[in-house]
Amino acid sequence: MPLLFDMPYEDLLTYEGTNPKPADFEAYWDTALAEMRALDPQVELIPAEFQAPFADCYHLYFTGIGGARAYAKFLQPKGITKPGPAVLMFHGYSMNSGDWADKLAYVAAGFTVAALDCRGQGGKSEDVGGVKGWTLNGHFVRGLEDDPAKLLYRSIFTDTAQLAKIVMEMPSVDETRVGATGGSQGGGLTLACASLEPRIKRAAPVYPFLSDYQRVWDIDQDVDAYDELRAWFRRFDPRHERQAEIFTQLGYIDIQHLAPRIRGEVLMASGLMDTICPPSTQFAAYNKITAPKSLLLYPDYGHEGLPDLNDKIFQFMLGL
Repeated sequence: MPLLFDMPYEDLLTYEGTNPKPADFEAYWDTALAEMRALDPQVELIPAEFQAPFADCYHLYFTGIGGARAYAKFLQPKGITKPGPAVLMFHGYSMNSGDWADKLAYVAAGFTVAALDCRGQGGKSEDVGGVKGWTLNGHFVRGLEDDPAKLLYRSIFTDTAQLAKIVMEMPSVDETRVGATGGSQGGGLTLACASLEPRIKRAAPVYPFLSDYQRVWDIDQDVDAYDELRAWFRRFDPRHERQAEIFTQLGYIDIQHLAPRIRGEVLMASGLMDTICPPSTQFAAYNKITAPKSLLLYPDYGHEGLPDLNDKIFQFMLGL
């Protein structure tokens, strides 16, 4: 086992997180889900320019909380005659849903695929918090000076659950055979989706982001993906006089506190040399999952491509 910058592996296995959980956390998310379910999503499917001999490919649009039009790439096997499995895909911070061709292995195996673009990031989904288009900087601190219901990731997390609901209600999909996967931000969104839509049968998060913000600050890793946390304190609370308040507010969008809601089976992958999403923050969420779970550990790897991982996730999803 290599020398770790975070904490010994044995301690990771029992680490329960540092960031506080708001007292009304469960009510907060129950209210968000009720708001989401009351929406008319106005689902729109538009045939895509990209097509494949065995796949029908569509641009999928739906209306999320706040009136934003969210977007996902949507693919399904041609000539599908009965409900089959589906997999939801979530991308990394600032990125988008990726290429169509990346999804075709699942379609060839009989899966419907839906890959979400996160609001205001590198794809087509809107962030309507004052301006449409690319609004990346400051996403997880967006709303800290306002009502907690206006935290941007409240809307992004519910977008994942709403997409799951939309896909599960499609006649080509068996709602009992739906999985979710993604890396980094996509790993955090995979856990959020499986938490807020407990019918998700299998979840495969890879080094999840958006977990245990105070731990990130405690070990001086509020850089790279978490640098907006440092930027916020430097600009708006340089003496950390509001530290307890701010970390409690961030607790509403901390996936470790959502993790106990998960009911499906989880396969998580983590690299012990990850300085972008420190291992302790990932284990804070993993250790709170009470559903069946297993871990693929890469001791010598960080926040990077992990050997044969995509193959293992594919095999895991074939069990749906």
